[in-house]
Amino acid sequence: MKILLVDNFDSFTYNIFQIIQASGHEISIIRNNLARKSLIKRLNPDRIIISPGPGSPDECINSLNVVKDFHSKIPILGICLGHQIIASFFGCKVIQSHNPKHGKTTHIKHDGSVIFKRIPQNTEVGLYNSLIVENKNLPEEITVTAVSDEKQIMGIRHRKFPVEGVQFHPDSILTPSGAKMFKNWCDHEYS
Repeated sequence: MKILLVDNFDSFTYNIFQIIQASGHEISIIRNNLARKSLIKRLNPDRIIISPGPGSPDECINSLNVVKDFHSKIPILGICLGHQIIASFFGCKVIQSHNPKHGKTTHIKHDGSVIFKRIPQNTEVGLYNSLIVENKNLPEEITVTAVSDEKQIMGIRHRKFPVEGVQFHPDSILTPSGAKMFKNWCDHEYS
């Protein structure tokens, strides 16, 4: 499987790269400033990951365009900022967290499907974020797949398209089940 990782200039990008590569998949990286529809079409990925990064979704026009151009064609996973980009594209409100978490952990309750398949409830995950997806007035096509101890949204999935995001970092050592989560997403058969 060919996976394209859109790098939002984040230090965790190569953690993601190494986890995916170790699972036996081909992975390539492009920086978000180079993430153009024509290039992505030429690369012809089977899956796209939108990485974490600094800033807000509004500052990541190219990554937003990746979601716009490919959400109905290619499975997309967003991590942290990538999750917020997906949420923003589909009409969710991304807001400043009242309790930013950088290098902290929380436990999540999740829906047990796709990325969370065979992941125990109350699993520990690592957080590095100041922004969150607001947990009210969500668009009907977005379902919440995971929440934290503090009831913050930790995962979303589109009901129709093969698109999902996680607020936490499965690529962090603070997320012991992270490699399994990536494997679940890679192995999931989207219809």
